[in-house]
Amino acid sequence: MNPTRFVCIFFFCGSLFAQSPQLSLTIYNEDFAVVRQDIPLDLKSGENQINVSDITMHLEPDSVVLRDPTGKHALQVLEQNYRNDPITEYSLLSLYEGQTIEFQTGGGMIKGKVIRSGYTPHNYFAMNRYGQEYYQGQMSGASTQPVIEVDGQLRFSLPGTPVFPSLTDDTILKPRLEWMLATDKAGKFPAEFSYVTGGMSWEADYNIVAPEKGDLVDIVGWVTMDNQTGKTFENARIKLMAGDVNKMQPGMKSRAVNVQAAASVGGVFNPPVTEKAFDEYHLYTLERATTLRDRETKQVEFIHAAGVATKQLYVYDGLKMDPNRYNGWGWENIRNDHNYGTESNPKIWVMREFVNSQKNHLGMPLPKGRVRFYRRNDDGQIEFTGENVIDHTPRDETIRIYTGNAFDLTGERTRTNYIVEMGKSTATESFEIKVRNHKKEPVDVRVVEHLYRALTWDIASSSADYKKTEAHTIEFPVTIPPDGEKTITYTAHYTW
Repeated sequence: MNPTRFVCIFFFCGSLFAQSPQLSLTIYNEDFAVVRQDIPLDLKSGENQINVSDITMHLEPDSVVLRDPTGKHALQVLEQNYRNDPITEYSLLSLYEGQTIEFQTGGGMIKGKVIRSGYTPHNYFAMNRYGQEYYQGQMSGASTQPVIEVDGQLRFSLPGTPVFPSLTDDTILKPRLEWMLATDKAGKFPAEFSYVTGGMSWEADYNIVAPEKGDLVDIVGWVTMDNQTGKTFENARIKLMAGDVNKMQPGMKSRAVNVQAAASVGGVFNPPVTEKAFDEYHLYTLERATTLRDRETKQVEFIHAAGVATKQLYVYDGLKMDPNRYNGWGWENIRNDHNYGTESNPKIWVMREFVNSQKNHLGMPLPKGRVRFYRRNDDGQIEFTGENVIDHTPRDETIRIYTGNAFDLTGERTRTNYIVEMGKSTATESFEIKVRNHKKEPVDVRVVEHLYRALTWDIASSSADYKKTEAHTIEFPVTIPPDGEKTITYTAHYTW
């Protein structure tokens, strides 16, 4: 049996699920979601005015899709108005400009005429679309300071808490879609309503715990969902889309959003999260319905694998390079700079490597996320030893993660010779590399060197065996004894 197991942390009521219209979400790791819900319609033949308030505060109105899933009723949206200006004290005050209303003070009630409300209208969608210039224009076009006339005198503040006679017909309490719908025949039916919304995200996190000695680790993976949409999703089916889905940013003229599906990975219990490839992405489905409240962060343990074989690697890349200094330089300029590549990096990297395969007790495509490493101490407690991030990783791929620099290992890289013969279009460069081990046990270190002087090169001489790992990279695998040192020398010959 595959030792990977999944632990359920969701609870749901079967009778409630059976009686309520099903609400579903697909959350993308680019900070948006697709919402799908049923809305009951009771339409007459012809035109109908319908208002819907059960929506998020960050709905993208041009993404709305409305249809009869049975195909029995033809629906046409003749007009759609998106209202995202819920009533506030100042917005309601703006509707009474030029009128006299009452204000409650500590001493009772007084009357005041609203000369200016101080309300500056804007909404999330407009701010998101038009940006900072829109905001500055709104602020310059209106003052946020109210002006109230009391007993013939002007006050640049509210004299008390305004008491409004009533709400006006033009006010709403939460965001609303207003539709003018046309249908070919009358009837009651649940319509399928879907849209794209901002304000929602998810991410993956992984905790890797190593024993006091050895490299068989336990891996626990979490998904964290964050809802900042202004809407609570009751008893919802939730899917998480992982992958680099292209979605246009605000201000661009089109967008691409893909939709979703699901599958399972075996374990001891029915898995709370199942995975399936979908199009060019991967979809993770929470198998039980759950409630995701507004401004709530919810976590689910989606993978728990024990006995995962890993390797701890030490890598010494002694080339220290300022990434900005040589930006845009060509080969000719690099060859003529005698100091290029002569700075030495003394740090030796600590890397952790493992294979994401079923044989290694994993095998699920892993969404990108943060990886934290822990190791048990001799007192049984775990200590944090580093963290990094991984990208979306398919099954059967090898993951290698940098976790920090070794304390008891150091390196030193020195150039010992450099000759350029421009008439012959050749250059020769020699280096001496020393790697020291202050541990009480031997360690294996991969010494990485970059051949950067010209496109064509060969190693004229070397004191140790090496392998070519990339077009301009070689690697010397060396073993350093306890409290010992290993010296490598080599000469590279370049032609152009």
